[in-house]
Amino acid sequence: MKKTIYNPFILALKARNLTVEIHHHSAYQIVLSNDAPFNSTISGLLHEGIHGFLIKPHVTHFCEAENGTLNVLNIEPYSTIGLELASRFKEDQEYIVFDTPPETNSFFQTPNDSLDINKLVDALLNKLQSIEYDERVTKIVEYINTNYFRSDITPQTFADIVFLSPSRLASLFKEQTGSSLSKYLLWTRLRQAIYLTLSDKDRSLTDIACDTGFYDLPQFNKYMYEMFGMPPKALKYNSDLIQIY
Repeated sequence: MKKTIYNPFILALKARNLTVEIHHHSAYQIVLSNDAPFNSTISGLLHEGIHGFLIKPHVTHFCEAENGTLNVLNIEPYSTIGLELASRFKEDQEYIVFDTPPETNSFFQTPNDSLDINKLVDALLNKLQSIEYDERVTKIVEYINTNYFRSDITPQTFADIVFLSPSRLASLFKEQTGSSLSKYLLWTRLRQAIYLTLSDKDRSLTDIACDTGFYDLPQFNKYMYEMFGMPPKALKYNSDLIQIY
């Protein structure tokens, strides 16, 4: 057994002068103003002059922050943090709007005098409990973190590493991490691809896609739209890296 916390399911980005078309995505999303209030339309309802929101997966929305900066956190819905956020919604509630900074601080239990996104991430991570992970799960996580760029990884690849059947390993992995193996691998690839996109802006998106385990740029585009509602190109030119966990 190995006592540790595996949580690869937060992507924190800073978006400048952003106007995003109507979209939806598979992740929970927290959007907070870094300076000026902004407007957002969520499920067809316009919210003006707000300071942030928390939104469930697959809820249509768009944002307008043409004169400011937004902090954007995307969180896998079946991760530990995703499930904790899900518990904060009332029945049939699709999103929560924060009209003022104090509302944000109160909701996320962050310092009253700060909208620092890193403090928010710390507050989310502090809710995680240490788990005694099965050594086979640990071995698979370490393999993915080292070999995510290989496009020939299959369920049998993982099964052969720990001498379990693919179905037994899939069940064990999901039981301990809250994620399927395929989703864990996808998030690992996306985290690295986004990191490269934002840290090496002279590098082509096609090269980045191929170097992080995607078959090609169209597949990278597809998963970016599905998970985060925006293409890599928009991310590259309108965002700064805060942190990828």
